[in-house]
Amino acid sequence: MTALTLTLIALILILAGLVKGVTAMGLPTLGMALLSLLMPPADAAAILLAPTLLTNVLQFATGPRLLPVLIRFWPMGLATFGATLVSGFWLEGLDSHLAPAVLGGTLLVYGLMGLGRFHFTTPAWIEPWLSPLMGFASGLLTGTTGVTVMPAAPYLQSLSLHREDLVQAMGLAFTSGSIGLAIALSAKGAPLASPHALLVTGAALIPAFAGMEIGRRIRLAISQQAFRACFFSGLALLGANTMFRALPL
Repeated sequence: MTALTLTLIALILILAGLVKGVTAMGLPTLGMALLSLLMPPADAAAILLAPTLLTNVLQFATGPRLLPVLIRFWPMGLATFGATLVSGFWLEGLDSHLAPAVLGGTLLVYGLMGLGRFHFTTPAWIEPWLSPLMGFASGLLTGTTGVTVMPAAPYLQSLSLHREDLVQAMGLAFTSGSIGLAIALSAKGAPLASPHALLVTGAALIPAFAGMEIGRRIRLAISQQAFRACFFSGLALLGANTMFRALPL
């Protein structure tokens, strides 16, 4: 790679990390969209593997209410992990061509509805059985798209959580999906643990974490209303990007 290419990769990782730091999501989708302009998708996925997994772990583990969030949402995380294995290994997995378009359309519609102030609330009495169901659905989509946003993010948003609890809960769901996807890809023969892959993904951690820390500080400095606008704008933009990438161009 040339110095220019390496610089562009670092800037893309910083930007993707920043978006994740502000909205608690978006690193793999934005990173894949931009890195794929510079290299084959397989190489882009290899670069993003470690940053995606470790930033998700960091997002969950460094919040102010680790134990309460874990106790409340571990069934959802476990269901996400299991369904990701099922979808990524035994079903069609990332070879599916329909799921990205469906995911993108759903994200776009929900993001626009949120920006239009449409909001729904999940009653507390159905949360114990609905959380695993939402986790399972998210895992199925993770295995076919590599993204754990739907329906996890809208569902968690419907619980009216404080923004830091919401960020941690999404971190738990995304971590579960990332681990399941890594296991599924490894089981299908992807060379995720090769020396070259480990070197590439390890080098990608620095700009990704730097961007995430910048985004985290921005998130803490803005109001709840501004965070909500960023959250739904992020959903809509990620949805539009996912739909565009799914088009047979």
